[in-house]
Amino acid sequence: MGTTPPTPSATTPAASSSPTDTERTDTERTDVERTDVERTDTDGALGWLRALGPRGRRAFAGAFGGYALDSYDYFTLPLSMVALAAYFGLNSGQTGLITTVTLVVSAVGGAAAGVIADRIGRVRALMITVATYAVFTVACGFAPDYETLLVFRALQGLGFGGEWAVGAVLVAEYASAKHRGRTLGAVQSAWAAGWGLAVIVYTLVFQFLDANLAWRVMFWTGALPALLVVWVRRRVQDAPKAVEKLDTSDRKGSFVKIFRPGLLRTTLFAVLLSTGVQGGYYTLATWVPTYLKSDRGLTVVNTGAYLAFLISGAFIGYLTGGHLTDRLGRKRTIVLFAVLSAVCILVYTHIPDGANTLLLVLGFPLGFCMSAIFSGFGSFLSELYPTAVRGTGQGFTYNTGRAVGAVFPTLVGFLADSWGVGGALVFGAIGYALAVVALLGLPETRGRELL
Repeated sequence: MGTTPPTPSATTPAASSSPTDTERTDTERTDVERTDVERTDTDGALGWLRALGPRGRRAFAGAFGGYALDSYDYFTLPLSMVALAAYFGLNSGQTGLITTVTLVVSAVGGAAAGVIADRIGRVRALMITVATYAVFTVACGFAPDYETLLVFRALQGLGFGGEWAVGAVLVAEYASAKHRGRTLGAVQSAWAAGWGLAVIVYTLVFQFLDANLAWRVMFWTGALPALLVVWVRRRVQDAPKAVEKLDTSDRKGSFVKIFRPGLLRTTLFAVLLSTGVQGGYYTLATWVPTYLKSDRGLTVVNTGAYLAFLISGAFIGYLTGGHLTDRLGRKRTIVLFAVLSAVCILVYTHIPDGANTLLLVLGFPLGFCMSAIFSGFGSFLSELYPTAVRGTGQGFTYNTGRAVGAVFPTLVGFLADSWGVGGALVFGAIGYALAVVALLGLPETRGRELL
């Protein structure tokens, strides 16, 4: 762009022009980015982002975007659940089953995506998962009956289950041990961003369209992630160190290895941890919109306002939890927010009738606590496994926990008719108690370098 190329010297390779990013070898890119990090203040508020380097920041953008749109596509269901139930004539158990099927199949998708990420690379696996959940979310909008919707939603779970684990591993392998907690916490905050976008679109769509058409339009908007796939394909690459380790490993992507004596204990307790936290979370994520409408009698617009407080708390919770997991440690942070989340559920569901203003205010701490607990998951699970099976371990434990935790929303659905949705939500608190028990069998990993 009008500048004179540097002349060769003892320390500068001879070249007719500065090499482009695509022309550098993996080693050369690593050296350049290491220099970029060393020249940057990594202790400020955004030091974790600067410390990633240019390629790491692109990986972060891809993972953040993928998880935000993953969240958006997921929430098209709970937000449309009342309209779906009316359209197909479903009871609470049948609507809860749609969520359960999605989460159970997501375990298969997540475990498979982890193996794929270890065998063909993180970025390629990321594109596969995003494309999968986008295609089948759109397909849900064309479902002619309940059974077809159930099948499409299950297939959507294949991509939905894999995206987070793959994206988290991709970014974790760029992040330094010092900043890994807050970096992965920032990726996790994308869930709240996608949730918020879904609520905005839901409010507009259901305000201006008949409910029988509006729920279909919500699913059709799930085509948005296709644009992200194109960008990721062009701009995002795996971390060079991870590529080198995967290339030299003969046991990458092995389910057998994560169940061998050296990792068996870790795998079992990580599954229990994921089960407890996600059982609590998905109980709330699935049933709070219905609770606000059925038990509290709120309109679509008012429900959106209440969810805005919940989601705002969630977004700040993800970022705060990320910082705390680097300061307090992975385990202490999870225990702290497990206790606070359980307390929030009990308080939130026992607010007297007519005190809807208090319900609004308490939505913020509820969203904050139940989201902050997830901030350490990306770093914690990544640090528990070596590179060759990191995707496999993280994908399997996180998503198996999600599948088992899916029983919680179903229990709420079947008990809602007799207990009321608010009363049945107590199962979320039980999930958080399981998470605390699981931590007794796992080591603290703060500051651990990825091997």
